[in-house]
Amino acid sequence: MSEEPIVDLAALGADFARDPHPTYAELRRQGPVHRVLLPEGFTAWLVVGYEEARAALSDPLLSNDWRNSPGVADTDDDPWSSPHMLISDPPRHTRLRKLVVREFTPRRVQALGPRVQKVTDELIDSMLARPDGRADLVKDFAFPLPAAIICELLGVPFSDRDKFHHWTTLVTKQWNGAEAEAALAELDDYLKTLLADKRVHPGDDLLSGLVRRREEDEDALSDGEMVGLSVLLLVAGHETTTSLLSNGMLALLRHPDQLSELRADFSLLDGAVEEMLRHSGPTGTSLHRFTTEPVRIGGRTIPGGGELVLIGNTPANRDPSRFPDPDRFDIRREAAGHLAFGHGIHACFGAPLARLEAKTAVRSLLERCPDLALDADPAGLTWYPSVMMRGLPHLPVRVRATSRTGS
Repeated sequence: MSEEPIVDLAALGADFARDPHPTYAELRRQGPVHRVLLPEGFTAWLVVGYEEARAALSDPLLSNDWRNSPGVADTDDDPWSSPHMLISDPPRHTRLRKLVVREFTPRRVQALGPRVQKVTDELIDSMLARPDGRADLVKDFAFPLPAAIICELLGVPFSDRDKFHHWTTLVTKQWNGAEAEAALAELDDYLKTLLADKRVHPGDDLLSGLVRRREEDEDALSDGEMVGLSVLLLVAGHETTTSLLSNGMLALLRHPDQLSELRADFSLLDGAVEEMLRHSGPTGTSLHRFTTEPVRIGGRTIPGGGELVLIGNTPANRDPSRFPDPDRFDIRREAAGHLAFGHGIHACFGAPLARLEAKTAVRSLLERCPDLALDADPAGLTWYPSVMMRGLPHLPVRVRATSRTGS
């Protein structure tokens, strides 16, 4: 293989974390696929074109299974080996998804609607009660809302939310090797203990349902598979939704014309959430994929043998060939087809819950906080350094109390 030039994204530092879009736009102009060095220290092939990304997300030559990555252990003691859908290929993926979807039903999601609204109202009450009218929209709203819902769905004690948030943040947004590996091991141990408790004290939650099914069906999820699923749902169920809410509200607050249009006509809410996902989505790239043999993407041949490939959701969603004037935030845009939730067999099965939470949260914030505004210079906000996950640790805002209607 000829020496491939490497684009050093790590060297771009905080500027790239804050606004990666100019860099991605320049890479797209040069071609849809590039060899890059990531801030996390990995070298990978990054797909930045929309059509190429959409095709790659369904390409069977790209494996999600970590066992196809050179040098990764495959032992029962390795936390990375706890299998879940995002690190599995068919037929294992097919079996796992079928078993989980059987419990994660549309009825279960819709039944959470009143609870989502109640938690949302309580969090807004708390923010509006502050004498200084200030709040951190991440710490005070965007994190505790999905954390409360995913805890209730899974049957995880809400009192442990800060603990698992710390673990999942280290693993997904602040990867630094040994510390992240230790966090994953602690999360793994925590979930094994939780599942053991579910056998003794079952409830009406999803994990208890999976444990019961394990006792009735020999093809049900194994203990390791339930741990893997729990890791997946905790990360996908609160980390990504937290960033969807904070990133999306930041985009809305930075575009007062769009904010005014939405306040005046909440029939635009569905489209506004889809535009938030497209324009300012929580996932920078897909989870890691590995080549099982040479694969052709965007006119480039990527060698086989476990080459790391990242499929860029964020750059694909700003590809002008698919979304004209892509940097413009427009809640009336036809944003269908964005890749914020992925595509193909690994498309996010929790998307309906994320949309439910986002629509409830955004509408409630705008109805009850008519003077909601940023309380910081957007250019000075700190972003997590991860290429894979786009998110803010903090989002300072000003709120002002208003009378509640319709409650």
